[in-house]
Amino acid sequence: MIYSASMVVAINYDVKSDFFYVKQLKNLALAFIAFGFCSFFPYKIYQSNKFLGTIMLLSVLGLIAIFGFGKIVNNANSWLKVGSSSIQPSEFVKLSVIIYLSAVYSKKQSYIDNFNKGVVPPLAFLILVCFLILIQPDTGTAAIIFLIGMTVILCSGMKLKTLMKLVSFGLVIALLLSPIVIIKKDKIFSPTKMGRITGFLDPFDKDVVDKEGHQLVNSYFAIGAGGIKGQGLGESIEKLGYLPEPHTDFIMAVIAEELGVFGVAFVIIGLAYIVLRGIYIGVKCKDTFGSLLAIGISSMIAIQTFINLGGVVGLIPITGVPLPLISYGGSSLLLLSISLGILVNVAMFIKYEEKYKKKKEKPVAAKSIKYNTFKVH
Repeated sequence: MIYSASMVVAINYDVKSDFFYVKQLKNLALAFIAFGFCSFFPYKIYQSNKFLGTIMLLSVLGLIAIFGFGKIVNNANSWLKVGSSSIQPSEFVKLSVIIYLSAVYSKKQSYIDNFNKGVVPPLAFLILVCFLILIQPDTGTAAIIFLIGMTVILCSGMKLKTLMKLVSFGLVIALLLSPIVIIKKDKIFSPTKMGRITGFLDPFDKDVVDKEGHQLVNSYFAIGAGGIKGQGLGESIEKLGYLPEPHTDFIMAVIAEELGVFGVAFVIIGLAYIVLRGIYIGVKCKDTFGSLLAIGISSMIAIQTFINLGGVVGLIPITGVPLPLISYGGSSLLLLSISLGILVNVAMFIKYEEKYKKKKEKPVAAKSIKYNTFKVH
């Protein structure tokens, strides 16, 4: 689908038609190695203080480095140039937040309902990275990371009373910051951001349809043209310069146009299976850290999928978030492969634990029983 969706985009960039396809194949090879390594690397090592300190430091430094050495893509300063390639630090921060919050809250189980000692301190890291991403500005990624963090907190074992305190705490901070938002509204709510909201609310408006509503309108045309069976693989019209970013943010619109409802259903069912399987692993895992890791990774894929598809079909404003495992992008594919490798390792730990438990509970052989009875007499 990346090859089909990116052919015209590649020609516009004056490169070969298979440029993005070949590049994604290379990304896939690296991602496969990372997935294999993380599948067999014991996940409990991530819980050590040294590892947590390292990922926290690298995450913050990577986001700060953006402001000095970053590259602007689609009005966001979110990329770092590394040789001939670019990486997006905010993608890897998603996993850093999951590992950090899972480790910290699993260690704080004995006093997790102590608001000042158990709940608030880990939130400082979450708020810091969300703020650094928000000012890039990359609202979509910041929202995903915040929602992932909230999901891990919700599943950490806190009582409802503590969670309500946390919500109240958040509302107080929001009220305190509201005067700053009003004063700086021209900078915070830039014309680009306001345009996305305007385009979302009424994309067919005569003043919007050729500007802010352009993406959503062409996405509708692609989905509508696909129907049940689709136009056929490679036969999309909207990818021929009408639909912006057809190989990244709007790849699902191209899938809908070329493969129809069946193609869309296949992708959604595949992603839903991964998410539900991850939640099942999280519920089954008796280790709190492993359980929170699995749920955090599953929520990351689910939230990102919802935000991407919501933007494509007009349920929410467009945020520029790629579709997990489907859209073009090396950083996103590598992050998801590492995350799924960790998820597989948690599942392997559960299987090992069950197998070891069965061996431990295995009844003693008949000969041994007779021998022991004789010895006692």
